[in-house]
Amino acid sequence: MEEKKNPPVVRLGRELRYQGTILKIYEDKVIANGHECRWDFIHHDGAAAVLPVTDDGKILMVRQYRNALDRFTLEIPAGKLDEPGEPTLECATRELEEETGFKTENMEFLISVNTTVAFCDEHIDIYVARDLKPSHQHLDEDEDIQVECWDLDALKELIFAGKITDAKTIAAITAYACKYRS
Repeated sequence: MEEKKNPPVVRLGRELRYQGTILKIYEDKVIANGHECRWDFIHHDGAAAVLPVTDDGKILMVRQYRNALDRFTLEIPAGKLDEPGEPTLECATRELEEETGFKTENMEFLISVNTTVAFCDEHIDIYVARDLKPSHQHLDEDEDIQVECWDLDALKELIFAGKITDAKTIAAITAYACKYRS
């Protein structure tokens, strides 16, 4: 099949409309398909996540309140980079201990995810953590995180039942299941 060539998209300008603690929201002026239009663009400095696996093969998950959804969610531990360019392995290692109260020296890269490609450049590298050692949670003052231990098959059922909807968590569990359990 012959590859179809897409017409070029040309960015004519980018204007910052809002800057928050983790996001910068821009309005881009572009020419797409020969038409001038405006597109929203959200910049995120990046993040890392970790799928912690216990010695008996269970997965540690975190349950926390998410304001955007106005509910608690079940997710893998994750967090934003402390500064642009921070190595994602360092971020994932830090978030593992902060959110779960476990640490490790056995982290393996699993997958990279761009969470919402239509309007945001957020990039998350996801790692698998093994040989977990008890430590202490180091939660931010506004965080209330419960750590739960789950069986992989039960997590897959929650995904397919629509009870886990977080993209990074779905990607991590699915990739882990395909890579290590097939």
